Amino acid sequence: MASTKVPPGHDARQVAALLRLPEIVQFIADLDETRWTGRPGYPIRTMVGAALVKAIYALPTWTRTARLIAEHTALREAIGGTPSHWACYRFATKLRDHGDMLTACIDRVLATLHTAYPQMGQTIAIDGSDLPAYANGQRYVSRGGKVRERYSDPDASWGHRSSISTRSGGGYYGYKVHAAVCTTTGLPLAWQVETAKDSEIPMVPVLVDIMHAREFTPAVLVMDRGYDAEAVYETAEGYGIRSVIPLRMTPASRPGSTTHPHVTMAPGRSPGPTRNAARPSGAAPRTSAFPHRSG
Repeated sequence: MASTKVPPGHDARQVAALLRLPEIVQFIADLDETRWTGRPGYPIRTMVGAALVKAIYALPTWTRTARLIAEHTALREAIGGTPSHWACYRFATKLRDHGDMLTACIDRVLATLHTAYPQMGQTIAIDGSDLPAYANGQRYVSRGGKVRERYSDPDASWGHRSSISTRSGGGYYGYKVHAAVCTTTGLPLAWQVETAKDSEIPMVPVLVDIMHAREFTPAVLVMDRGYDAEAVYETAEGYGIRSVIPLRMTPASRPGSTTHPHVTMAPGRSPGPTRNAARPSGAAPRTSAFPHRSG
């Protein structure tokens, strides 16, 4: 008997459960009030369900999302329809046009989670992730030809990413997602999308401000070596947050050095190069065998 290769049905139950959440029910009602043409179309609940499918299954395009829903009986029943990929793309435009409603829905969900898990948001990991654009980002029109003047995605830019797993590092064309993630729950609490060339360091105060606006007050920020900059420590210190960041290998931070402005050592001991713990603003100086960041 022939059968289609689709994911198991438990994700369909997850989609159905999400659509029953009061916060998403309210979001669907808010979006439904924006319909003014009176044309027959797919229900807003179905389109929101399609967006949830795309997110849960981590699908890169709406075309693949619509195809999966068409092949997956449990998903069709969960969202109440089989929207076309054209309808999905139009709905994505609608979501961008009504981003304030989507933001309000996310704020309500995070507030509910914060009430259920008071420890949520105490320790935060901040990093930037590459988001390649589905566009032609070649620098030259042809090999050895003139520099390209028009791009199919003019909002994107060239940037650099590190190597991971089997993918080598280097330049890429697209965007960068800067996110602050709760290490307890693994959920993002704040995020900002910028072009690939933008630095991560200026995004730290932006993410902290967003978290505070959502009533999350982190005590510790964990970041990689790329955030080892004075501006980051000053931002963390201004909020009374400890920052845990590996040292860059500079002459001031090498083992045995006492000239680094954010290193405190116990008498007769030398700091290690990577283990760091910060002290909050106004705290008394601490001594340890490991360096301590201010902020």
